[in-house]
Amino acid sequence: MKNVYFLSDAHLGSRAIAHGRTQERRLVNFLDSIKHKAAAVYLLGDIFDFWYEFKLVVPKGYTRFLGKLSELTDMGVEVHFFVGNHDLWCDDYLTEECGVIIHRNPLTTEIYGKEFYLAHGDGLGDPDKKFKLLRYAFRSKTLRTLFSTLHPRWSIELGLSWAKRSRLKRVEGKEPEYMGEDKEFLVLYTKEYLQGHPNINYFIYGHRHIELDLMLSATARVLILGDWISYFSYAVFDGENLFLENFVEGETQF
Repeated sequence: MKNVYFLSDAHLGSRAIAHGRTQERRLVNFLDSIKHKAAAVYLLGDIFDFWYEFKLVVPKGYTRFLGKLSELTDMGVEVHFFVGNHDLWCDDYLTEECGVIIHRNPLTTEIYGKEFYLAHGDGLGDPDKKFKLLRYAFRSKTLRTLFSTLHPRWSIELGLSWAKRSRLKRVEGKEPEYMGEDKEFLVLYTKEYLQGHPNINYFIYGHRHIELDLMLSATARVLILGDWISYFSYAVFDGENLFLENFVEGETQF
C-alpha cells in the first residue's frame, strides 16, 4: 500500500520570499523523494503566490516544479491541485500539460477506508468581511474578463506586487499564531461541520500557515498543514495512521 501526501502554501514566485529558488528546489526534492512511495499527492492551495492563465500565456517560471508534477502524473501518481486564494485563476493548463486534477471547492473523499474533508481553508468560518468581499470579487467572472484585457506585462506584475504587499503587511510576513481551539476559525468551522457529518475522520486544511494536529472526537482530527516557506511541512497517510511531518533534505521517513 502506497502513501498519500498532503501539503499546501508554498507561494512559489513570491517576491516577499528571499530564498525563492532554494524553496522551489526543496519542494521539488521532496516530491522526488516520495515519487515511488506515493499513490496520490494533494496540493491544498496557494502553491503559487500568484497564478493567472491567459488563453495562450501562463506566468514565467516554476519550470522545475511543473516538470516534477508532470513526472509524477506520468508515473501514475494522482496529483490533486486545490485552488487557493492566491492561485484561484487556474484554467486548464495544469490539467492538460501536467496531468493534475483541479479542485475549486472543498472535497470529501474516501482514502483507504477513511473519510477525508480537504480544502484550502479560505472563506471557511472566517469572519473578516473585507476578506470575504475580496474573495467574492476575485471569483467574479466579470473581474476575470476585465483582467484578461490587460497585457501580461502589467497584469502579472500587478498580481505579484499585490501578493507581496499582502504578505509584508503581516508582522514579519507571517500569519498570526494559533489563536486557540475556541477562537481559531477553521477549528470552529470544523466543529460545526462535524455535527452534520459525523462520519468524517480527517479534516485537512492549508491557508493559515500554522501547524496544527487536533483531536475533535474519538474518531475525528483536524490538521492545518503549515507551509513551505518556514515549516516545509506535510501530512502523510499510510492507510492506518496520519502523521504531520517536516521535510529535511535527505531525511524523509515516509
